[in-house]
Amino acid sequence: MKTLNLDLGEKSYPIYIGQELLNQAQLLTRHITGKQVMIVTNTTVAPLYLAKVKSLLASFTVAEVILPDGEQYKTLETVNLIFDALLENRFDRSCTLIALGGGVVGDMTGYASASYQRGVNFIQIPTTLLSQVDSSVGGKTGVNHPLGKNMIGAFHQPKCVVIDVDTLDTLDDRQYSAGMAEVIKYGLLGNADFLDYLQNNMANLMARDKVLIIQSVYQSCFDKAEIVAQDELESGKRALLNLGHTFGHAIENTLGYGVFLHGEAISVGMLMAAELSHRLGDLTTQEVLQVKDLLEKSNLPISVNGKISALEFLSAMRVDKKVIDGRIRLILMKKLGQSYITDNYKKEQLEQVIGDFCES
Repeated sequence: MKTLNLDLGEKSYPIYIGQELLNQAQLLTRHITGKQVMIVTNTTVAPLYLAKVKSLLASFTVAEVILPDGEQYKTLETVNLIFDALLENRFDRSCTLIALGGGVVGDMTGYASASYQRGVNFIQIPTTLLSQVDSSVGGKTGVNHPLGKNMIGAFHQPKCVVIDVDTLDTLDDRQYSAGMAEVIKYGLLGNADFLDYLQNNMANLMARDKVLIIQSVYQSCFDKAEIVAQDELESGKRALLNLGHTFGHAIENTLGYGVFLHGEAISVGMLMAAELSHRLGDLTTQEVLQVKDLLEKSNLPISVNGKISALEFLSAMRVDKKVIDGRIRLILMKKLGQSYITDNYKKEQLEQVIGDFCES
């Protein structure tokens, strides 16, 4: 087992990464302060891991709520099911919520725990690659709105994150590839050595070599933890973690949540960011092709295949947390492994990139 510590002073917490971690009760129980535990999961994950997690909590009063599965259910209405379960079971302020599932479950459980009685403890047990390397770490929680993704939420840090990579054994190939998009993101935005590692090992990573997976998850979490420790509330550097996301969120919001998986939308978004970086004179043509090649080797999409008009795309991009005074701030790349935040580009350049990616 590898252990990372996300250093946030009094809100610091460990991230455990390895195999067979769901057999180690103490990883969870040492971080539970009260006697009441609410496990939040979904219809896909519950049959696989709910009983196992409950067996680790024999000395606690345990209840569960099983949510519908899918990004389209990441709403205030679904979060209300968590509140219903907490209130019906008379959970008090000392309770702990456990998020058992992917990023949607983690985001909603975190938001519910941030809001219930003005804040209770929660623990993340991410079961998808995407949630293991990204959404479970850093304390961003929230839900989607029909007019914008993740526009309603709160910063609320977990007490620990338990990443058992054995849960990836039950993950289908499409979801696994979607998670790889977020892994690639860390190489592109700030870690050229990790990018080289991914380029050299992608075939074996896609074959699900556990040693390589653990190392990739660890490095992704390490890079994210380092940035979050410097900027917990995303007032500056943390925005770099959104490389490809302003483009990607526009895809999800326009097509409807779940048509493209989050990681698939981010894949297209990162390639769009690379292309705009090229048009600004930073990335070379060869570097853009490197990004495209790595995404394709991960079985990820590189366009929206004519499903969105350029006008719809641009309109959706304007509903984003990084828009300030009407200017869309983007995360672009000076070179592979070095990103930056900017609104210093010509509107025509952005429109050209959007037009190219929206064509059939």
